[in-house]
Amino acid sequence: MKVIEHLEQASEPLISYEIIPPKRGGSAEQMLDVVDALMPFDPPFIDVTSHSAEVTYEERPDGTWKRKVKRKRPGTLGLCAAIEARFGIDTVPHLLCNGFTREETEDALIELNYLGIDNVLAVRGDDKGYDKPIPPNRSRNEYAIDLVQQVHNMNQGEYLENMVTAAPTDFCIGVGGYPEKHFEAPNLTWDILNLKRKVDAGAHYIVTQMFFDNDYYFDFVERCRDVGITVPIIPGLKILTKKRHLRTLPKYFHTEIPESLAAEIEAADDEEHVRRIGIDWAIQQSAELMSADVPCLHFYIMSSADTVKHVVEPLREMA
Repeated sequence: MKVIEHLEQASEPLISYEIIPPKRGGSAEQMLDVVDALMPFDPPFIDVTSHSAEVTYEERPDGTWKRKVKRKRPGTLGLCAAIEARFGIDTVPHLLCNGFTREETEDALIELNYLGIDNVLAVRGDDKGYDKPIPPNRSRNEYAIDLVQQVHNMNQGEYLENMVTAAPTDFCIGVGGYPEKHFEAPNLTWDILNLKRKVDAGAHYIVTQMFFDNDYYFDFVERCRDVGITVPIIPGLKILTKKRHLRTLPKYFHTEIPESLAAEIEAADDEEHVRRIGIDWAIQQSAELMSADVPCLHFYIMSSADTVKHVVEPLREMA
């Protein structure tokens, strides 16, 4: 099923999760064990992240190009296929602009279509990947809107190469949203108008970056509706479990930690106390969102289900 079909058919807010592929050379069983631990909570779909390849091109003396590729966490498509085959859970592989050519993206979409995977999340990705120069016979998507347009075009039967008999795909397309604005955007209004362009290009739903203050989400949704964005907006949540998160989460994800939460974490005397504070905050935050009839809660759990279980169990009791 498509993500939007899950949302349309749900009688109460759903709870989904996002995991990360193992590092190169790692075992997929580790992540499949994480999914297995989530099975008692009936996840409607699971996102699997992707990571930019570090790719460089060197021009040879004869005018041809030598390509060097390094990817630390390959396997997004394979892990999605394994999850769907073993557990029967719909997956949402992440597609990136950075680190992939449009030709490689088309090949990946063809493979996903063959595998019967119905959903993708289109994001720009980390600011690395292809170094200049890019060979003249290669192209890439510069921004997420370009990636959305490519997937949308394939849904219309339009491939990079003009093929009369090309079969249309039927992907459900998700995109990212930023309640506290994308760190590169000049202001929130500009960022939301850019998000609308992604929706107008073919995106079917939005999942937000993590936030710890629900007021940011509620204001973001209201602003989106005011400019004509009508697709579902799924709140993305992270459980704060370590003191270092007070520094790393704002640094890497550009999110604000509320003063009361930061002060409580800072005063905690050990990591288990920090973990308990983070769990309690996530439960309260999630309960408020569920009472506001959000379509889904999306937890960024990455490589472990141990902590999120302590949040989801009481939420299910509240439902």
